[in-house]
Amino acid sequence: MARAAEAEPPGRTGPARRRRRRDRPPGPGGAPSFPVRLCASVFLAVLAGLLALPAAGAAPAEERTVLATRVDGTITPVVEGHLEDGLRRAEAGDHAALLVELDTPGGLLESTRGIVRAFLNARVPVIVHVSPSGARAASAGAYITMAAHVAAMAPGTHIGAGTPVGGQGEEASEKVVNDSAAFAVSIAEQRGRNTGFAEDMVREGTSISDRAALRQNVVDLVEPSRRAVLDAADGRRVEVGSEDRRREVVLRTAGARVVEYDLGFFGELRQMLASPELAYLFLSIGTLAVIYELASPGMGFGGVIGAIALLLGFTALSVLPFHVAGLFLILLAAALFAGEVLTPGIGAFAGGGTVALVFAGIFLFRGETEVDPAVLWPTALVVGAGSLIAGRLAWRARRGPPATGEEALLGREVVVRRAEGDRGQVLLDGAWWDVLGRDTPLAEGQLVRIVDRQDLVLVVEHAGPGGDRPPSEKE
Repeated sequence: MARAAEAEPPGRTGPARRRRRRDRPPGPGGAPSFPVRLCASVFLAVLAGLLALPAAGAAPAEERTVLATRVDGTITPVVEGHLEDGLRRAEAGDHAALLVELDTPGGLLESTRGIVRAFLNARVPVIVHVSPSGARAASAGAYITMAAHVAAMAPGTHIGAGTPVGGQGEEASEKVVNDSAAFAVSIAEQRGRNTGFAEDMVREGTSISDRAALRQNVVDLVEPSRRAVLDAADGRRVEVGSEDRRREVVLRTAGARVVEYDLGFFGELRQMLASPELAYLFLSIGTLAVIYELASPGMGFGGVIGAIALLLGFTALSVLPFHVAGLFLILLAAALFAGEVLTPGIGAFAGGGTVALVFAGIFLFRGETEVDPAVLWPTALVVGAGSLIAGRLAWRARRGPPATGEEALLGREVVVRRAEGDRGQVLLDGAWWDVLGRDTPLAEGQLVRIVDRQDLVLVVEHAGPGGDRPPSEKE
């Protein structure tokens, strides 16, 4: 019995050993049971699915975009507002950068300062690309290009010639040149560009090609196309934001989708009207057209044309910086011209209006936006002469139609063209007259006879059944 209770020999398996194996919990060296393996597999599968969901949902948000706009022509307040709005859109839309494709001969210095100020404090990277080949970033365009975080030029372009000039192209004063030179140098220092060129382009009018600009550290890239610029700018580190909130960002523009941002129809119209010469012409011609309508009221074409011209002129004034003194002089000129029409004499009112219109053109826009004398003087003289002619026409009309032989004004028969109650208008010998019915109301198309005259009003009475016309006016 004692021998039977002894331990089992090694290598043999008995009931006790099998029992011990069943009771032993799985340890580090033991294999996990089937339920444990199943739970682990399910857990890993769920975890992998959860990790995959954010990645799939974030895929659209990872798409990089660049807001792109084009600036052609003169730098004006319209362009300034457009680029500032583009910066706001780029920041709000979380675009990787704002791309400005530029081709300009220059423009207004105040508008240029506004654009540069916006670029230097932009919270989104700004890329300026002078393009296409043959384009230029002259004068104001050079300041704007150097103010960008990344400045690029297409092959065959040039930059520089930043010397400020007056409204007729004359050289600016030394004070203005010194101020502009300091402005250009400060831009170059802010962006780490060539300060020597910045000063020379203002003081000496220096202009250089794209390759020379790249060698002299005026621009960062020379690339032929929009896509090439975005790919080459990718990975560059730039500082964005204002001085107190400066931060460094890395450009991620390679392969970015480009979102176009244009001026639009009304922006293009305002840009077209942003000319001091056009503003002066519209205001002057509009005034003359309204005066002709007052002198000889007809179908209203003069009034309509005048109203449209005046509206375009005031639209141009809303775009350009102007002086109130010039606007008041235009109003004075219009009042004097109207006086010439209403009370024609020896032409004193017309002469005074012409002088007022000349001074209006001189004072309305000053500095860079002065009205060209080649437009100023002829316009003022033409409008003054036109008001004088309009006054003579009105004077002849008020004297009454010229008599031929024994024919007199009284007794003539005319057709009422416009009527309202007992008052109306008739067209007599090419001039419009106000008429007053003697006894009964008037009606359009009615034949009436002139029986009296009260200053500029003709008193009429019915000459026949309503609607009858003189033989000369029948179809």
